[in-house]
Amino acid sequence: MNRPANSSIHHPGTELYDMGLDEVVNDLAMPEPEPELAGPRPGVLKRLHRRFSVLGMIGLVMVVFWLTIAVIGPWIAPYKSGALSSVDVFAGSSHAFLLGTDYLGRDMLSRILYGTRYTVGLALAAALMASLIGTFFGLVAAVSGRWVDEILSRLFDALISIPSKVLALVVIAAFGSSIPMLMGVAALAYIPGAFRISRSLAVNVMTLEYVQVARARGEKLFYIARVEVLPNMIHPMLADFGLRFVFIVLLLSGLSFLGLGVQPPNADWGSLVRENIGGLAEGAPAVMMPAIAIATLTIGVNLLIDNLRRRGGRGQGAAQ
Repeated sequence: MNRPANSSIHHPGTELYDMGLDEVVNDLAMPEPEPELAGPRPGVLKRLHRRFSVLGMIGLVMVVFWLTIAVIGPWIAPYKSGALSSVDVFAGSSHAFLLGTDYLGRDMLSRILYGTRYTVGLALAAALMASLIGTFFGLVAAVSGRWVDEILSRLFDALISIPSKVLALVVIAAFGSSIPMLMGVAALAYIPGAFRISRSLAVNVMTLEYVQVARARGEKLFYIARVEVLPNMIHPMLADFGLRFVFIVLLLSGLSFLGLGVQPPNADWGSLVRENIGGLAEGAPAVMMPAIAIATLTIGVNLLIDNLRRRGGRGQGAAQ
């Protein structure tokens, strides 16, 4: 059967031959589109604004401020911590004494700047010890066998049943008050809580599929705890660390107010409140300023923790 003269058979890949000469030249001469360049990297303030809410930013500023003061406070203090800088006790605010003087005529601003190192430093060290030790034993309990889990859980259940202030009072009354003792007893009081939180998180993570796959591959327990479980506990444990820090600040300040904390001539914020409580009527700044310092630090940490919780929750929801 003859093919019609005006018919054509289309073969794939012959489109170039079907085009006219002008179309081919124009197509070859057309430049390829350039790849879009990434925009300028957002600045630090924009990245912080995306990361933190308004209240989270306020909390971050408060926390960074007191951490900075804890480091540089003694160098920017106008007077030595124990220097008798005035003959007027409980003097009001003046050019020489911005926050007035205490019951011995010492500059309150200098006392607060020096005391920040003890309040923030001791609480930070104790919170780190409590969180690290509690998280370690929580991971061990979650990835180990039943008997190890039971022994560790019952041990920490016995410790958590003792109120933190009662435990601190008993230990300090028995062994005396010193900086290492305060740090150790504050960490000991909050290790059980960190253990319970970390163990609960680790047990939940251990039931997920990728952990079961790692166990099926024959991975060792240390690898599973370090690589598969721990990275998925970071945000909740950071929030728990912030709470431990706030609780320890209040615990140590309460012990100092009772005279069992940091001992003279050194002083933390709780000691400053106790020293000047008798002059509340005539020298209110000497009592109110250390109390305000404690309040701003705890409020700032709480605002920052709340921001971490919300961001962590959004990230987990997006991942799921």
